[in-house]
Amino acid sequence: MYNRKNLDISAYFVVGPENTKGRPVSQMIQAVVDAGFTCIQIRSKEASALEMIGLCRESADIIAKARKSDKIALLVDDRLDVVLAARKLGIKVDGIHVGQTDIPVDVCRKYLGEDSIVGLSARAHELFEYIKTADVSKVDYFGAGPLHPSVTKPNCGQDIDGTILTRSFEELKELAKLSPIPVVVGGGVTIDDIPQLAETGVDGFFVVSAIAGADDPAGEAKKLADVWRKYSK
Repeated sequence: MYNRKNLDISAYFVVGPENTKGRPVSQMIQAVVDAGFTCIQIRSKEASALEMIGLCRESADIIAKARKSDKIALLVDDRLDVVLAARKLGIKVDGIHVGQTDIPVDVCRKYLGEDSIVGLSARAHELFEYIKTADVSKVDYFGAGPLHPSVTKPNCGQDIDGTILTRSFEELKELAKLSPIPVVVGGGVTIDDIPQLAETGVDGFFVVSAIAGADDPAGEAKKLADVWRKYSK
């Protein structure tokens, strides 16, 4: 069983069937599990609830076969119904990640309980003010970014006027100092960004296409995890 108190978001993979160039999501999950990733999020705006539950089952089985159920957190983006249904079916899902316009954190915590992980996307506009003033008593970590414009989520970092706000390494260094909870950063992150990103003091990176869009997902996953471990010490 995954212990929420030991949450590790250092190497975080987000994936759905629309990200894999037609290849099985399970192939990507196996790649990141073997590479030593610490957190996996199932995210899809296209898959049905049943498909999402199936992806959770496949992912949980791969994690369990690797004997890493206590080391890798399996989360679902936005879909509280999927998390609850999966658990009802005996599938080990460790929590949820929500954005500002998704189901409120309080509701997620009420239905999922105190042992579950609840992650929250930090606001793109007024980011630093939000980080300083947000009630994080029921939140385990912030997701922040984008570092670069995101291919898989074009509206990531959208300001109120529709422009996309990207984050500099200096801003992320300040963010890491200000945030009362761990911060994971993504949005267009590549392996070349990892050394500087690690030096900002944030707690981890998240990627989608850097692995799911790669010709060799397993090789890229290992490189990303290895480089983070090298520079984050």
